[in-house]
Amino acid sequence: MHDLTLIKKSRNLRKRGFTLGEIVKETGLPKTTIYDHIFDIPVSFALKQKLERIKEQHTKRIVDYAKKKKRKLPRVPQYWNPELVLLVAHFLFDGEIAQSGCSYNNRNKILIDRVEKLTNKLFGLTAIHRFYPETGVHRISYFYTELGEFVKNKSQGLKTYIEKASTKEKIAFLRAFFDDEGSAYFHKKIRRVRGFQKDIEILKLIQKLLKDFEIETRIDEKYKEIIIPKKENLVKFRDKINFSKEIYINPNRKNSIWKQKLEKRKILEKMINSYQEF
Repeated sequence: MHDLTLIKKSRNLRKRGFTLGEIVKETGLPKTTIYDHIFDIPVSFALKQKLERIKEQHTKRIVDYAKKKKRKLPRVPQYWNPELVLLVAHFLFDGEIAQSGCSYNNRNKILIDRVEKLTNKLFGLTAIHRFYPETGVHRISYFYTELGEFVKNKSQGLKTYIEKASTKEKIAFLRAFFDDEGSAYFHKKIRRVRGFQKDIEILKLIQKLLKDFEIETRIDEKYKEIIIPKKENLVKFRDKINFSKEIYINPNRKNSIWKQKLEKRKILEKMINSYQEF
């Protein structure tokens, strides 16, 4: 049982804009214990700025180290295949591709593990891990200049290649998109799968690929989203693409309908089954 005075102190420090690490130093309590007692306190604008500065300083230290020690990639894949398409697409959709290397961010640990395993298998690299308890986001980074250049070139070429790619490669690309950027929206009689992307050209490309699987969609340019409506399209999406297993919605969003941790594919299944109820 932890000292209630220290727990109260932790909450007060959080309200004053202290980071999790700073609260640990002040109280001596474990990070997990502190987080359990402060997670409900909104992160102030000032604290967000402080966390961003800390993140930038941390990244700069790693980048500076990587520049001093330019490392060659242990291996480089020569040809496109479903695994390379999947990996490059994840870096493209929910990652960062820079001159210094590549990073990938996600709340779903299974997607973090997928990207880490693929990068290790295809390039022989080990990731640097970070976890941000304030947001629940996991981040893995690879500070290899050669990787950044390779993935940047491949991501640009992928947008052209994928239209004439094999069926398995198209599925890998679409799966990465909907796992990273997609949601299953089911509220009353509104049922749809949605995918968000600020680049309208990417949305148009996704639309073309889905049409190859006879899945009809529409693009809402105002809200930067592609929408899959109607039961017949949702069924085809489930059977031919679907979300990966154990990809969960974020129940802590202010606009969350479900208010609980649910798999996207289970929401999709509920959505499809609900057509029989009306």
